[in-house]
Amino acid sequence: MPPPPFAVEQWMNKYETTAKYNLAETCCAPLSLTALAALSETPSTPASLLDLKAPLTYGEIPGSLPLRTNLSRLYSSKGNAPLPPDNILITPGAIAANFTVFYALIGKGDHVVCHYPTYQQLYSVPASLGAEVSLWKSREDKGWLPDFEELKALVRDDTKLIVLNNPQNPTGAILPPPLLHQITALAASKNIPILSDEVYRPLFHSITPLSPSFPPSLLSLPYTNTITTGSLSKAYSLAGIRVGWLASRNPALIARCAEARDYTTIAVSQLDQQIAAFALSPAVIHGLLGRNIQLARTNLDLLERFVLKHEEFCSWTRPVAGTTAFIKFSREGRAVDSESFCRALQANTGVMFLPGTAFGAEWKGYVRVGFVQEEGVVREGLEEVRKFMRRLFDDVPLAA
Repeated sequence: MPPPPFAVEQWMNKYETTAKYNLAETCCAPLSLTALAALSETPSTPASLLDLKAPLTYGEIPGSLPLRTNLSRLYSSKGNAPLPPDNILITPGAIAANFTVFYALIGKGDHVVCHYPTYQQLYSVPASLGAEVSLWKSREDKGWLPDFEELKALVRDDTKLIVLNNPQNPTGAILPPPLLHQITALAASKNIPILSDEVYRPLFHSITPLSPSFPPSLLSLPYTNTITTGSLSKAYSLAGIRVGWLASRNPALIARCAEARDYTTIAVSQLDQQIAAFALSPAVIHGLLGRNIQLARTNLDLLERFVLKHEEFCSWTRPVAGTTAFIKFSREGRAVDSESFCRALQANTGVMFLPGTAFGAEWKGYVRVGFVQEEGVVREGLEEVRKFMRRLFDDVPLAA
């Protein structure tokens, strides 16, 4: 059966085209081809990104070798064997990569454990395929860390997949190395594959690789029965080219996903892959990520000042990575109706937030804020929210 309506996407589709200040967007501020070319360490023009003489065939079915080679370089960190390009499949965005994994590995009667809150696809699609899904809930009082003992209690003999989201949407939290080692050891003891949606990696704005809490990609850990997914949309500012991927150190998992992918994708646009390969090339990727991490740091400081100024009404755990923050708005000690708040805010100011209830009914009062937009958009948008808080916030109904 088809999954239920995708609440986040339904809200975005309804409201984002009319927003003056879209602070619900999860992608880093988008780039034009001209701006992307300008980030290169070698002289480049928009035209030089594309081979305009190449015939537009399907190309290499798993994905172009230049693109997969650049991706393999990103996953081949020090201390690990290089990840072969053959262990990567290119897809139309990370959403297609995730779907491919579920389609390949999950069926009726299976059991899946999913890190939560998270992108609805990660638990609704397995359920639509006939699986029973248990939610492994992050705890705000623990900085949005989930409890490992709770995961142990959720895993069963018929568990066929553990799903992680690291960094996490919508909280911006991370799963640190000690917890990742516990998770992979548990999965290895029962031979359970793990899917790690790492679409917000490597946008780490509030933690450095020198920190003991800095999370490696799951592909850097010893357990090989794992799959990671990613895309050019979030951390790399190129949502418009619709390029994502899935990768694994287990060739058997890649083979199963490739067989499933034949029914859904066949191949990804050759033009899109040429742009993606350019963006992830050694001459460009550092400038691109540097631009986006600086935007994230600057705008997160603006958002933190807003939260502190309105601490009577706002509470949060400051995000560590990614592009989103999860903020709770309350009044009189009670959560506000986040959907009414978001509608009134946009109608009166043009500022778009996303209600937390799009992630589940229990997230009353929460809103997701996407803060890695152009600095002016965030600064002006938060000023409009400040005015709303002063004049109209008292009129927002409280949650039932």
